[in-house]
Order: sequence, then structure tokens, then C-alpha cells
Amino acid sequence: MDGMWPPENISLNPGKRILFLTKNLDLIRQQIHEGLNLQMEDLKVEELLDDINTDMMTPAWVCFSHKPEEIAKNAYAGLLHNGKRVIGEDDLKNGGFEVIVSGHRKGTGSSRETAAQCEKWAGIRLVIAASFAPIHERNNINLGQLMAGHSILERLQSGEKIPFSEFTKNYDSITQKIIEAGGLFSFANSLREDTVKLPSINTPNRPMTIAEKIVANNLVNQNEGQCVKPHDPVIAAVQGGYSHEFTTAQVHSFLSKEYGEDYELPNPNQFAVFEDHLLYADQNPKFTPFIDKIEVLRELQKQFQRHTKVRDYSVKNGVSPGICHQVAREEFINIGDFIQATDSHTCMGGASNALTYGVGATEYASLIYSGFTFVKVPESIRFELTGTLDEGCTAKDVILKILSSHARAELTLDRSMEFGGDGLASLSIDERATLCNMATECSGKTGICEADELTIEWLKNLHPDWDEDILQKRIISADENATYDGGIHHIDLNEIKPMVAHPGNPDKGIPSDPTNGVLISDIGKVTIDIAYGGSCTAGKIDDIAYYAHVCEAAESAGLIVAEGVDFYIQYGSGLVKDEAVKRGWHELFLRVGVSVIDPGCGACIGAGPGVSTSSDQVSVSAINRNFQGRSGPGELYLASPLTVAASAFMGYISAWSENIFVIN
Repeated sequence: MDGMWPPENISLNPGKRILFLTKNLDLIRQQIHEGLNLQMEDLKVEELLDDINTDMMTPAWVCFSHKPEEIAKNAYAGLLHNGKRVIGEDDLKNGGFEVIVSGHRKGTGSSRETAAQCEKWAGIRLVIAASFAPIHERNNINLGQLMAGHSILERLQSGEKIPFSEFTKNYDSITQKIIEAGGLFSFANSLREDTVKLPSINTPNRPMTIAEKIVANNLVNQNEGQCVKPHDPVIAAVQGGYSHEFTTAQVHSFLSKEYGEDYELPNPNQFAVFEDHLLYADQNPKFTPFIDKIEVLRELQKQFQRHTKVRDYSVKNGVSPGICHQVAREEFINIGDFIQATDSHTCMGGASNALTYGVGATEYASLIYSGFTFVKVPESIRFELTGTLDEGCTAKDVILKILSSHARAELTLDRSMEFGGDGLASLSIDERATLCNMATECSGKTGICEADELTIEWLKNLHPDWDEDILQKRIISADENATYDGGIHHIDLNEIKPMVAHPGNPDKGIPSDPTNGVLISDIGKVTIDIAYGGSCTAGKIDDIAYYAHVCEAAESAGLIVAEGVDFYIQYGSGLVKDEAVKRGWHELFLRVGVSVIDPGCGACIGAGPGVSTSSDQVSVSAINRNFQGRSGPGELYLASPLTVAASAFMGYISAWSENIFVIN
């Protein structure tokens, strides 16, 4: 697999090895430390690790190094067994591995490109899996990494030389050209130099989904009114984007390396930087050794902002304006927009009837420099909501239900999750944002909601100067008879019950994952040490209102936060905090024993108050991911804001009901 690129054929290099990431973690150790070599024909796909997430591949502390060669030293630092690393420092690089193998949904979780980089810079040239999470797959493509299924590996291990074209034949024509060029930057340069030609789009007029319509509206160098269909390879303009201090350093470094230190952006006012992810990192003892690296990331973001003049949402007087996704939807995401940013939860903006999703650092760097992005039009799956939610449920319970059913069955994989119906109309815009936010946990491409009068009202309240007639005209609705490759699925909100996603058993190959949904009524009494309400998923105004509702009931019953429980509430933005202060919620929280935290990501990425500090602690949290080690070494149950708050006063995981404190 070495030599000229692209090669005519792909074969295994003598002396190089294959690492199988098996559910039996001891087999991984034997491959690394004892020279064990396995054959795909002797294994079943079911024996390989599923849902390997990007936190497992490159935990947050690994990402504090922005240079790929440094990141590769600690590849898979988050794969733990009994609290210890399975793959040690430099093990992947020094093991002579060129192929790495796993099961289903490789690369779930965040959009961090570091997960793909850690393999490539450790010597991996071929990534084998049954399926890939969409952003991670795209990051591999943008780096020029080859991917394939298990049958290809069996052929390679039998000694076959496989034509290069077999590794690209299932991709669209643009993606094929990106891989053949060795990555996105090389392809973009060839495009600018006019040495590569793009295929014309000849999709006839057809009914389109919301996502398809927004892509079609933003096509570059195409006839007005041109339709698109799933898998069409296109070039599209975007209305905006953003990065944060966890990712901007790589964007700046890549652009400087590729285009020189004096590079310029054509439209800097369309893009922004946020300082929100690592503001409270110094409050996690685990991150103390990396404070100097974190400061480097912050400084490189400041340099990038000064150099490019993009919009600046940096910390002022020690306080962040808020989590990028929340502030973006408050400040600039509009109906019908196409937005890309360097974070997987960018999809939260879909609540405003916009197409928004996360990309890696390479793709974002190319986008902001060139002014356009490469898109493979996604398939869509429709969720038709009916009815109304029970008093103890929120949109978080709805998405946990979808995660445990549709997502686990891979029906949402790489698809735009379109939400609509009378039931959607019963949900607030903040609740719709919860549905869209966790589309990425479903391994979906994005989440997007139908717009209605509530959408207009929400945006007008934030932007009184925005013209209502123009907002109405911007609304994007799916066409009648649009094709949904993932099907149309009916969700009766009346049937939703309070749920959690349990922490699994990683030591036995059962990952801690958001798809581990279970009814609260079925888990027994789970005593907790920490309750956390916050993050982009659960730090919005309506989420804070849920916490306040429970806290008011607790105070009326003469209760404070249960003994032995630490209850944290963290605001999603300055606007959210201001509203909480205005309505008296902030003082209420303090009176009943809540620790209140200024805006930021915090515990959701392990960088702030609310993380567990020992493996025997149990947390119930309103964040979006419960990956092993992401928010501390303890066990973490995902739950709704109502469940989190009720549990904080009960001392164990409890579904909310209006009389919960009266009975108890």
C-alpha cells in the first residue's frame, strides 16, 4: 500500500500487520504485546467491537495536541479495561500495523478529525469495518484513507491483489476523485487549477425532502431550479460556519501549511470562532497536566481570528458568550440556511428549518478558504410525530427512544432525520433543537425540523428587525410524495415513557452508548452521586425551565438536593442565563442547593464541574453522550432534564411526576 498514489492494486505489505479490535479485549493485548496474528476468516463480525467512538480513539486530553504526529502517539487511549489502557502509548505505531479492523458503526460520536488522524499517522493505511459513522467516514476520505468491508480483508489475507477501483466503486464520482487525489486538499487544488473536471448534474425535476431542497438551493455553477437526489455529488455554497478552540488550531495550521502564512479568506464575516469547550478545563484534575497545551490551543485560535477577521465569540471577563451551537442558533442561523462547523452537534441548528451538520478540520479549512463545500446529497428518513408528551417526558425521551430502536438498527445511519407532524407542532423550538442535536448520536447526517408559526415567532423574538414576510418565504417544506429512503416512521408522543441510556459494561465489550435505551421503570433503584443539567443538548431556556419546575416543587415540599448528591446546572449561553436571572430561577437553584455554572460545554466533554472523579461514582446527566470516560471515570446514565432534576432530590434515578415529592 506504499508507493505512488493512486496505486493500480492494493495488497498487504510483507512484514506489516493487521490489528483486530475484538470484544475480547485480551485478544487485542495479545496482538500488540505477544505477536498474535489473527485471520478474518476465523472470526465472526459479531466478535469485533461495535460503536467505537471518537472519544475512545482520541479522548479529549489527546486532542490538546493539535499536531497529528503527536496525536498518533496516543491512538485509542480511551479504550480501557478495568480502568487501564488496552493500547498504550505508541503501541499502534510501533506494532507495525497497516490495517485496523472493527465491527459496526466505526467512529460514532464527535466530528473530531483527530480520530482518523491517530490511525493514519500511526501507519494505518486501510480501515476495515461493517459500517462507518458518516462524519468519521468523511474525515477518512478527506485524509485519503482507504476503507472497506470484511470480505475485502479476507481476500487480501488470502494473498489477492485487489484493484484500487474496488475500494472506490461504491462512492460518488467526486468522492472517488478525492480519494484518488490522496485527500481533500490535493483535490481542491486540482479543481482550482482546472486539472480535474466535475460531472454535470442531470437529475430531473422530482419531489424533494427538506435537506435535498436546501442543497439544491445552494448549488454552485448549476442552472436555477436544478433538482438533486440522494448520492448526487455536488458543490454547494454555505451561509456560514464556525469552529471552537478545540479545533481551530488545526484549521489554522492546515491552511498555513497548504496555502502559506499569508493566506486569506474570501468571506470571513460568514464564519466565527467560539471559546466555549475548554474554559473550565482547569477544574478537572485529570486535565491539570495539559493546561499548557490548552493555552496553546486558545492562543492559536486568537491568532487565527486576528489573521482572518472572522467573527469573534471569545471569553470576556472570564465568561464565555455560550456554547457555539446555542449561540449560533440565537445569533445567526436562519430558516433555510446551510451551515457547516467543526463539531458534530452543529446539527442542532436544524430546529430552525436549516441544514446544519459537523465536518472535520480539513473539510472546514477547505470550505472557508474556497468558499464552497463538497456534498454527497444525503438520503432522508422521516419521523412523523403525533400526540403530546406525558408530564414526565421531554424531547430527550423521544430521541432516546429513537436511539434505542431506529438508530441501533442503523435506519438513521448517514441520513437526514426529518421531523414533522402535529406532534412536532406541540414541541417548543428548544425541544425540537434537542431532537436535532442528538441526530449525530443516531449516526445520522443531520436533524431538521419542519417550520411553522412557532419557528417564525421564536426567531422574531430574537431578531425584532428581521422581516416576518421574508422569514415566511424562506420556509423550506418537503414536497408531497418526496422519497424517504429510510422510510416514514410514526412516533406517538402519548406512548413515550421516561427513559435513560445505561452505561453498558465496557469491560465485557458492551459499550457505554446513547443507544442503550431502557425505561426508568425497568432499572430498579440506581443511587446517584452526581446530577448534571447542561450542555448544548440541555442548557437551553426550556431545559432550564424544566429544572426550575422541579426545583420549585422540591422547595415547596421543604426539600433541598439529596445528601450525598452534587447537582450542577450549567447555562447554554449568556442569553439563557439572563433569562434565568430575570425569572428568578437562578436564585431558586442556589436556595435548594444547586451548583450553578456560567455558560460553556463543561462536563459534557470532561472539562468542568460535574464530571465524576472515581470509577465508583454514578451520574445521571442531561448531556448527549455517555461514552466511557467522556465525563469522568464513573458510570453515566443519560436522561431528560426532568429526570435529572427529580433524581437530584430523590438521591436515585427517578422519573418526574407532579406528586413525586408529596408521595415521598
